[in-house]
Amino acid sequence: MPKSKRAKLVSLTKVAKKTKEQKGALINEVQENADKWQYCWLFEVGNMRNAHLKTVRKLWKDSARIFFGRGAVMAKALGTTPEEEHKPGLHKIAQQLKGQVGLMFTNSPPEEVTEWFADFHPPDFARSGNPATKTFILPAGPVMQQHSDPPEPFPHNEEPQLRKLGLHTTMVRGVPTLEAPHKVCEEGKTLTPEQAQLLKLIGVKMIEFRVGLRAYWEATSGIVVQVEGEKVAEGEKPKEDPSGEPEDHQDE
Repeated sequence: MPKSKRAKLVSLTKVAKKTKEQKGALINEVQENADKWQYCWLFEVGNMRNAHLKTVRKLWKDSARIFFGRGAVMAKALGTTPEEEHKPGLHKIAQQLKGQVGLMFTNSPPEEVTEWFADFHPPDFARSGNPATKTFILPAGPVMQQHSDPPEPFPHNEEPQLRKLGLHTTMVRGVPTLEAPHKVCEEGKTLTPEQAQLLKLIGVKMIEFRVGLRAYWEATSGIVVQVEGEKVAEGEKPKEDPSGEPEDHQDE
């Protein structure tokens, strides 16, 4: 009888070596970009969605280099003290690399960067833990999907899922139907997993992906400028890898 692949042992020394090499590569890459570009921006992300961050990367592909996740490693690359900093002034950026934050290296002037990100806030579906941005009530009658325009009623095979998520529906001419209005969520209250899933199923988007610019470093002068502005909302905790670092969302 052949051995099961599940029983295969993996040497932890190989895993540790790979992780160390990855961190070393990231440190080198961050430092190379600090040498290459005129500005280094520190940014935070509200309502993190990989798809939207990939869009940002794509749109800035030819004029910037973006790193996100593994803040402790990026801070080490920049240097957290005046004695350790890779270039003058960078320790002030490194000391702020905590939470869901990232770095963007670019030659674009600060005014252009701030204007672009102020206009970039695509809507998305809320997740469990987000506060509801509005009270949403389904009216009595056929349960409608708002993904389409005009809205269409849910098909009959979706009724078990709707009932599982808390709707008291009945079948009327093959369409899941509410006999009375149903309040899905209330403004300001934290969404449960069932509420978030139901809103997504219906097609109601309640959050916006936002990038908040917190500070930028200028290579020529070594000056770090703090950016005043409202912090981006965040109702979700970042995923963590086994090392305790936030999940690295760096994508090429």
